[in-house]
Amino acid sequence: MELAGKGGAVAMFLGATPVVKSVLLILLVMSVISWAIILYKVFLLNRVKKSISKEMETFKRAKDMGTGLRRLKEEQRSTLYNIGVQAVTEIKSLEKSGLKPASRVKVSADNVRRVLRQAVSREMDSLAYALSFLATCANSAPYIGLFGTVWGIMHSFQSIGLQQSAALASVAPGIAEALIATALGLAVAIPASIAYNSFLGQLNAIENELVNYAGAFLNRAQREIPWMSASRESQETISE
Repeated sequence: MELAGKGGAVAMFLGATPVVKSVLLILLVMSVISWAIILYKVFLLNRVKKSISKEMETFKRAKDMGTGLRRLKEEQRSTLYNIGVQAVTEIKSLEKSGLKPASRVKVSADNVRRVLRQAVSREMDSLAYALSFLATCANSAPYIGLFGTVWGIMHSFQSIGLQQSAALASVAPGIAEALIATALGLAVAIPASIAYNSFLGQLNAIENELVNYAGAFLNRAQREIPWMSASRESQETISE
């Protein structure tokens, strides 16, 4: 029975019009790519979520910022290290900038904050890569399948006119092959939609963790670097 079913599906595909065949092939390619993205993202986001929680504890327990970054560097593909090292690079650039101490103190916190924000944004862009394809599949696959269905039914009606017979046996194969396009379109769209919304939720949680780390990093830098401590004290004086 199973072999017969497979043979029937292959026979319907081979007997379909070129347009319906093209639609089915497009949907099949979309399905393969979307499932590859889904499986990869499930592995990637789960790994990143676990590693960020572990790395946050490592950074907090370190006796100073430099030690914390060195320990993060030892972690495999550390997201937090990538963010922290960019902020350290900016801090070193400010130290070597030749600015007067007062000017350097004034711009230091804002500059480091911008660098941290940009670093978080880049990491999020990297994690969100290819999600737009899932959104495209979720939105367009049903309509692509519907187009194949409409075209197949039109072809069936043309066959009725040519054969001058409305017998079910003469039109059923054409209608069946047309409906397969809609079914395949939904089979592509539903998993893509579920996965896309699930990944968005996970990405929001990861972004919150990265923002928390950026804030903790800046606070630690202002505590441990003397001239940045002066920046923090001046800002607190102004706010008072």
